[in-house]
Amino acid sequence: MTDPTSPLASRLAEIIDEFRDAEPRERLELLLEMANSLPPLAPELAAQRDAGLHRVHECQTPVFLWVGVSEGRVAIQADVAPESPTVKGFVALLAEAFGGAMPEQVLATPADLIQQLGLTAALGMTRMRGLHAILYRVREEVRKAAGKGSAEK
Repeated sequence: MTDPTSPLASRLAEIIDEFRDAEPRERLELLLEMANSLPPLAPELAAQRDAGLHRVHECQTPVFLWVGVSEGRVAIQADVAPESPTVKGFVALLAEAFGGAMPEQVLATPADLIQQLGLTAALGMTRMRGLHAILYRVREEVRKAAGKGSAEK
């Protein structure tokens, strides 16, 4: 579990509370709003995306993630197909919550984050598998970039 006094824990707690207080339909609307906040992909990464690099293959939606650690802080860039705004919203949520965090904080994020957000009731099983794959990929890439042990699924 993340340190409850860390900035990451505070951001996640705020996001989780906002989702938990919402009805399932409202949770989808929150994801749709968050989708609009995902910054466009840096132009220098477009060729990698177009070549199929950095894709989360376990997700049916075309999701491309660049996760790294620079100066001890996590950085996430992503590209998600615009026809999948709920998935794009989830990626934007992770980018907002994890961007600038220390690797240890991201790795300590609960594996049941998606359930804590209440998304299980709002999304189908296929999307849930994809979201779990995205969360796992982010954690695994952070682990690799920081030279840490294996992330839990």
